[in-house]
Parts: sequence; structure tokens; C-alpha cells
Amino acid sequence: MADILSERPAEIISAVLKVAEEQMVPLMRQSVSQGNLPFAAAILHQSDLTPFTVSVNKVKESPLLHGEMNCIREFFANPAGERPPVSSCLFFSTHEPCSLCLSGISWTGFSTVCFLFAYEDTRDLVGIEGDIDIIKEVFRVDGAKDEARPLYNKTNRFFTARSVEELWDGVADEPEKERLKGEIQKVRALFDEFRQA
Repeated sequence: MADILSERPAEIISAVLKVAEEQMVPLMRQSVSQGNLPFAAAILHQSDLTPFTVSVNKVKESPLLHGEMNCIREFFANPAGERPPVSSCLFFSTHEPCSLCLSGISWTGFSTVCFLFAYEDTRDLVGIEGDIDIIKEVFRVDGAKDEARPLYNKTNRFFTARSVEELWDGVADEPEKERLKGEIQKVRALFDEFRQA
């Protein structure tokens, strides 16, 4: 499958922002009101970028049901003949996947991943530092210039992951890039209601 992250960045940004605004945020509001955390994920068809599965964090049910893990669970609850092959899907999460979710994505074969908020945004917006701490403490081997190294390989043999901002950098058409900048800011602002004081 072609690298749609670099070939179709503007289309992907528009599609994932629409899913975030129209489906994820409303589901997150309901989920957060039940005591869950404000995270969601979606699995989209790469062909037309429509969502197949959209799900939210359900850690009140199980600490393993992060938004991404719950989305994977719901995706595979569909009979094999009724769900698209993972190789033809784009995995989108509201926040950069934690180590648990990165492993789940890898084990299930989703090879194209996109997210809206980076780990630092998650820390600053929601007040959750566990993602960074777990990766540093469990996976990072001490070495020179530790702080300058990324926390994980965004391009590896299992998947390629990019933030919406990284995709935005690849949009060549300047008017489209400017339009998308406004859309990104608008959708990111929707998440302010989930900010921890």
C-alpha cells in the first residue's frame, strides 16, 4: 500500500478533523461524564477516509481499554468478512498512542497511524504524564543525549505514525495549508473542555 501519509496529507487532515469534531468529541463528552479519560480513536478506510470504527476510552470498565485499545477491540468484534483488512485502514487517535496502544497497533497490523495531540500536549492539556514516564522508564536505554532522542521510532517495520502537524508540514498548496491551519486550531480548541485545571 502506498504511503498515504505523505501522498494525501491535506485529505487526511480534513477527514480526521471531521471525525474528531463530529464523532469523537461527542462520544468523549459522554464517556468523560461517566468517569473515563478524554481519549478516542478511529479506524478509517484509506480509500475514501470514512470511519469504520470510532471508539472512546473506557478505563472505568478496564484499565486496558484506552481509546485505541477499545477501538481495536470493537474493530475485531466485527466478523472478518465484514471489516476491511487492516492494511487498507488508517488508524487515527486523538492523542499520541501510549506504549500499550503502540503495542496493540503493532500486534494487530495497523501500519498507518495519525494523531492530533503529541505526548507533551497530553501532559499539558489533560495532566497525564504517564505516557512519557512509562516509555522513558521501561523502554529507553540510557545513553548519550537521551533527552534529544525521540521516545519511539515513528517509522518502523510495524507502522508509520505522524501527527496532524507533521502531515500539515507536507501540504504543498499554500491556500489549502492556510485553510487547514484554521481547521486544526478549531478542532484542537474543542478539546479545551477536557483540560485539567
